[in-house]
Amino acid sequence: MAGSTFEREPPMNAGDGQVIRFPAAGKAPARPVLAASVAVFRDGKVLLATRTKPPADQLWSLPGGKVEAGETLEEAALRELAEEVGVTARILGFNRHVEIFGRDAKGAVTHHFVVASFIGEWLAGEPRSGPEAGAVMWADPLRLGGLATTRELGEVLRRASSLYRDGSPA
Repeated sequence: MAGSTFEREPPMNAGDGQVIRFPAAGKAPARPVLAASVAVFRDGKVLLATRTKPPADQLWSLPGGKVEAGETLEEAALRELAEEVGVTARILGFNRHVEIFGRDAKGAVTHHFVVASFIGEWLAGEPRSGPEAGAVMWADPLRLGGLATTRELGEVLRRASSLYRDGSPA
């Protein structure tokens, strides 16, 4: 359907115009996977981590992951933050949702995630890499330079930064 999100796989943005596509993940998913992430702010910087698994392997993104049965979206975002990078934060509010999906050469869906992205404030812990976060850093949310990032990270961070700065996350 024209204008549909499923029309074509959106490319990843490496910041310098380089297109990075999600790798095909094999068997098509039966339905979208629900996930949560959090833009954690500390001293004007936001916490970023590189992903270590497809579909966003080696790309800078927000810490986050799949929501488990019985937990709220906020609980999932905070659990994933602690598991992936060893940081504790408090949720200030909801930022926006992001859909991440890809298609194989024949047009079949290879993966589809719906990520609820929150805004948070750092409480404790120094970020560390691990099995799901290859590298970590505190970055200027509005100046990502030539970093290879997940497709909508720039827009997610612009909105999160604005809401955080204005003190009005919803």
